[in-house]
Amino acid sequence: MTSPTQASNHSQPLAANHLQSQVPVELHAPDISAYRRMSSISRSPDLDYVWRFESGKPGPHVLIQALTHGNELCGAITLDFLLRQEVRPLHGVLSLVFANVEAYKRWDPANPHGNRFCDEDYNRVWGDEALNGSRDSIELRRARELVNYIDSADYLLDLHSMSAPCEALMVCGVRERGGLKSVALSQAIGLPRWLMMDTGHPAGLRMIERGRFGDPASKAVAALLEAGQHWEQQSEVVARDASLRFLLHTGMVDKDWALSHCSLPLPAQQVIQVTEAVIAKTKSFQWFGDYQGLEVVEHAGTALAQDGEHTVRTPYDRCVLVMPTRARFNVGNTMLRFGRIEA
Repeated sequence: MTSPTQASNHSQPLAANHLQSQVPVELHAPDISAYRRMSSISRSPDLDYVWRFESGKPGPHVLIQALTHGNELCGAITLDFLLRQEVRPLHGVLSLVFANVEAYKRWDPANPHGNRFCDEDYNRVWGDEALNGSRDSIELRRARELVNYIDSADYLLDLHSMSAPCEALMVCGVRERGGLKSVALSQAIGLPRWLMMDTGHPAGLRMIERGRFGDPASKAVAALLEAGQHWEQQSEVVARDASLRFLLHTGMVDKDWALSHCSLPLPAQQVIQVTEAVIAKTKSFQWFGDYQGLEVVEHAGTALAQDGEHTVRTPYDRCVLVMPTRARFNVGNTMLRFGRIEA
């Protein structure tokens, strides 16, 4: 098994968005305006940018979602590919959902960081207290439109990408809240290499943890794919292959057809258990190294960043650095997660 790359040490702090600002935009954002309303060949759930295909045969409701964040292009490209291929389920129901379309409409390749969301993070609003509360935002309105439909899914794959150039990983949620069944789903899909269980997100409930997905006793299961850096060509390839293998595992599509469009070899997978998250306490947060993610830091106490008067250090030996962010950020944002590789 290949281990994550060895972390290096740097003595000079680097601004949080130092590396991210240098990542070129290699992907083209597809025009999805034609997908606002479905064609006559599919049954409409009366929701914009939601496509539902019914096989007429018993089976699960399988759902792939793209554009949880407006600047994560690989998901939109993948759904556009599937719709152009006229994918149809062999049994059950298949749904393809473009989520935060309002944020996507604001995409500008000259400012690729500018449209992650409109008012707030769409993937932090899935708790009932937020959905049923009095607070209002563009993201909450869309989530309220979709929540009952999302809740009807038996299998969910949520397509994302990452701010730093990093190998793909599958976010499997919290161990006690559906994480183990999400790991099993990811292992059945067969990629990516790294499967991560974490501690949830302090800013709000994610979709993959909602309702039946977060209930270990329920058969409903969800996983969140981080396909790589937002705008690297490889993220498109990873998102497409993972989606096709997800559809193959759930019995939605013909095996020969699916595999004919897959190009990535299946890796030996490994699970990372996140133990804690590093939250920015000040706006002066600065990294000591060009951390991309999935580096292994051999020794506890290694200095990684400076956050005001606080130095961020690794809490234990062989610590994995999971999803360090170099995006523009605010106090309270998750900057890094510490993880252990499970045997």
